[in-house]
Amino acid sequence: MADVANGAAVEQDIPQDIVQNARLAVQRSAKRTREVFAADFGQPSALDKPPQPSVAPVEPSPADRAQQASVAARIRNEYADVKELPAALAQKQANAQAGLAARRKKPKTEEQASDPKMVKMIEGVNANQPQANGAPSTALTRINGTAGAKAPPNANGPTPQRDTPATSLVRRDTVRPQKPQWHAPWKLFRVISGHLGWVRALAMEPGNQWFASGAGDRTIKIWDMASGTLKVTLTGHISTVRGLAVSPRHPYLFSCGEDKMVKCWDLETNKVIRHYHGHLSGVYTLAMHPTLDVLCTGGRDGVVRVWDMRTRSNIHVLSGHKGTVSNIQTQSTDPQIISSSLDSTIRMYDLAAGKTMGVLTHHKKGVRDLTIHPTEYTFASASPGQIKQWLCPRGDFMQNFEGHNSVINSLSVNEDNVLFSGGDNGSVAFWDWKTGHRFQYEDSIAQPGSLDAEAGIMTSTFDLTGMRLITGEADKTIKVWKQDENATEERHPLDWRPTLGRRKF
Repeated sequence: MADVANGAAVEQDIPQDIVQNARLAVQRSAKRTREVFAADFGQPSALDKPPQPSVAPVEPSPADRAQQASVAARIRNEYADVKELPAALAQKQANAQAGLAARRKKPKTEEQASDPKMVKMIEGVNANQPQANGAPSTALTRINGTAGAKAPPNANGPTPQRDTPATSLVRRDTVRPQKPQWHAPWKLFRVISGHLGWVRALAMEPGNQWFASGAGDRTIKIWDMASGTLKVTLTGHISTVRGLAVSPRHPYLFSCGEDKMVKCWDLETNKVIRHYHGHLSGVYTLAMHPTLDVLCTGGRDGVVRVWDMRTRSNIHVLSGHKGTVSNIQTQSTDPQIISSSLDSTIRMYDLAAGKTMGVLTHHKKGVRDLTIHPTEYTFASASPGQIKQWLCPRGDFMQNFEGHNSVINSLSVNEDNVLFSGGDNGSVAFWDWKTGHRFQYEDSIAQPGSLDAEAGIMTSTFDLTGMRLITGEADKTIKVWKQDENATEERHPLDWRPTLGRRKF
C-alpha cells in the first residue's frame, strides 16, 4: 500500500502533459508491435517452435505442451477410476485370457499405430504422470498375470487402422442390360373347332404327327397336326378333362379330370386299360417322368401323388401344399418334380426320398402354371400379373417378365428361347427367354358367335420342333400359331429401350 501511495504521489508531482505524452507513446508502441508481429504470432502456427540449430536444446513447442496437457487430462479423466480391477474379476479375466492366448494365432505382421506422433505424446504423458506410493502407473497396461501381461491394443496410441480397401464409397459400374435376341413375330395360322366346352388340356405326340385335346365336354379328341382334321374321339370321363400326357416309350395316353379319375388309354385299341384310384377330389394336372415309368398327378386335394405306371400302386404322396395343385413338371435331374399351387408357392421334391427339397414363396398370388426350358436347367412360373424365371436345382430367382397384366393361365417355351404366356382375358404375349423382353403382345380373337368374355387362353403347348404353337381357349376352339416366314429384322425392328441398369428384386 505504501508503494502505491508513493507512486501516486510521484505521479502527482509530474506535469500532466508529460504523463499524457507517455501514455500515447506506450499505446503507439503497442500498436506498432502488434502490426509488426501479429502476422507471425497471431496465428495458431505461431505456437509451433521455429527451426532450431542442431546444437540447441530440445524443448517442446508451446503447441506440443498444450496438446500434451490436453491428452494427459483426458487420460486421467477416463482411466483414473479403472486402474485396478477387483481381485475376483482380475482372476477370472486372467483365466479367460490365458485360454484365448493359447488358441489365438499370432499376427503375421506387426501392427503399426495410425498416428506415431500421438504415440510419443502418450508415452510422454505416462512418464510425467505422478506415481502413487512409488508404484508404476497401470493406466494403460494390463494387470500382471493376464495373458502374459501383454500390452493392450491401445497401449501405444489409438487403435491401429489397417489399410484395407473399402468399397463403401466406390462408384459401381452401371449394369448394361443384355440386348435381346430378335425373334420373328407370331401370327394365327389355323383355328380348329369341334369341342363343345372349354379346351383345358393339350398334349403332343412324340412323333409330332398328331396332338390330343381335352375339354369341358368330357371328351378327348385326337387331331392331325398337318391338316388339323379330327382323327379319334375318346369318351369315358364324366367330367371336364383337365390333364393329358402321351408316353414317349409306350403306346399310352394318360388323362385326368374333375371326376377324380386318372385313366390310361391304350392307343392301339383306344380303350382304357388302367385306372389310378386315390385322389380325394378333382385331378387338375398330370405329368410323366421322362426316364422312369412313373406318373405324377395333382389336384384339389393339395397333394402330388406318384404312381407306378404298370402296377397302379401309389409310390409317394408328396404333401406340403395348402391349396389346389395347379401344375406339375418333371425332369430327369433334381428337382425331378416341381409343383405349383394356388397357395402362392412352388415346391421342389426329391423323388427318391419323397420329401420337399425347397419351397419358393416369391409369388404374391396363386401360381397357375409352370414350364421347363427344353435345353436349359431353368423353369418359369406364372401367377396373376407375374412371370418369374428360376434356376435349378435350388430354385434361385433369375428375373421377372414384366408387362403381362392379366390372370396368366398358361406358359410354354421352345428351344428357340421364345416364351409364350396366355391370359384369362385372351391376351397373348411372346417373350425372349434370356432377357425377359416382350417382343409381341396382342389379343386373341374369339370365334364368331361366341361372347367376348369367352376370349381366354386356358392351355398351350409347342410342338416338338418349336415352330408351331397350339393354344386351347375358352371359346371352345384350338388355335395354331406360327412365325411369320416373311418377317425380317429390318421390316420388324426390335423395339427395345435399354435402361441405365437392371432393376433389383
